[in-house]
Amino acid sequence: MVQTALTQDSRTTSARRRAFVRNLEGYLFAAPFIVGFLAFSLGPFVASFFLSFTNYQMKAELPEFVGMNNFVLMAKDADLRRALFNTAYYTLFHVPGSVILAFFVAMLLNQKVKGMALYRTMFYLPSVVAGVATAILWLFLLDTNWGLVNNILESVGLPRAPWLINTRWAMPSLIMMSLWRLGAPMIIFLAALQGVPEHLYEAAEIDGAGRWAKTRHVTIPQLTPTFFLLIVLQIIGSFQVFTDAFIVTDGGPAGATLVYLLHLYRKAFRSFHMGYGAAMGWFLFVIILLLTVVQLWLSKRWVYYEAAMPGDRGGAS
Repeated sequence: MVQTALTQDSRTTSARRRAFVRNLEGYLFAAPFIVGFLAFSLGPFVASFFLSFTNYQMKAELPEFVGMNNFVLMAKDADLRRALFNTAYYTLFHVPGSVILAFFVAMLLNQKVKGMALYRTMFYLPSVVAGVATAILWLFLLDTNWGLVNNILESVGLPRAPWLINTRWAMPSLIMMSLWRLGAPMIIFLAALQGVPEHLYEAAEIDGAGRWAKTRHVTIPQLTPTFFLLIVLQIIGSFQVFTDAFIVTDGGPAGATLVYLLHLYRKAFRSFHMGYGAAMGWFLFVIILLLTVVQLWLSKRWVYYEAAMPGDRGGAS
C-alpha cells in the first residue's frame, strides 16, 4: 500500500509538472501580445487618464495636478466647440452616405455575372491604399486651378468649384472623399447578403413580389443587424477622422474643416499641452460611449434578430 501511495503521488506530481509546463508555454507564446498590450494599450490608457487631471507641458518639469481644470477650460474653448460642430456635421452626412452607398454597391456585386471577382477587387482596392496617399491623390484631383475634377467640369461647360479653399465647399469635399473608401463596409454587406436564406426570396416570388418588394421586405430586414453594426462602426470612425483634414486642408479654410482629433493634435503635439489633450481624449471617449449606448437602445426598435420582429424583447439583445 505504501508503494502504491508513493506511485500515485509520483504520478500526481508528474501531471502537475506537465500542466505547469503547458501553462508556461502558453504564456510564453502569448507574451508578445501581453507585453504589447500593457506597453502600448493599457499603459497609455491609464496614463492619459492621470494626465487629464494635470498641467503637463512635455518639458523637464513633472505633471502638476490641477483637478478638473482642464475640463473647465474645455467648456471655454471656442475652437473646441467649432471642432465638435464640424465633426458632427461630417458624421451626419458621412455615416448614412457611406452605409447606403456600400449597401447598393454590395447589391450590385452580389449578382452572378462574368468577371464579378474583378469588379469586387476594384471596389475594394481604395480601402487598402494608405490614408495619406489617398488624401494627397484627392488634393491633386480637387485643386481649384488644375485639378482633374475641375477640368472635367470646365470641359462640359460647368464652372470650376472652389473645393478646398471655400468655407462652404471644404467640408462637403472631405465627405465626398470619405465616400470613396467604402470597401470594408461593402465587403461586410456582401457577406451578409450571401447569408440571406434563399427560401425567403422564393416565398416572396410565390406571393408575387418583384425585385423592389423582395429588397424591401426580405433583404433589408434580414440585414438590419449588419446595418446596425456598420452604423456604430462608422459613427466611431467619423468622430476619429483626422488624416484627410490634416493632409488636405489642415483645418482650413477659416476653421471650416477643423475636426475634433485635429484640434486635439494641435493642443497636444503642437502646443504641447498634453494634460489638456488627454482631457480632450477622454471627453471624446465619453461622447463615443454615449452614442454607442444610444444606438444599442434604439436597435431594439428596428433590428431583426433571426425570426424576431422589431420591438420584440425576446429577439433583441
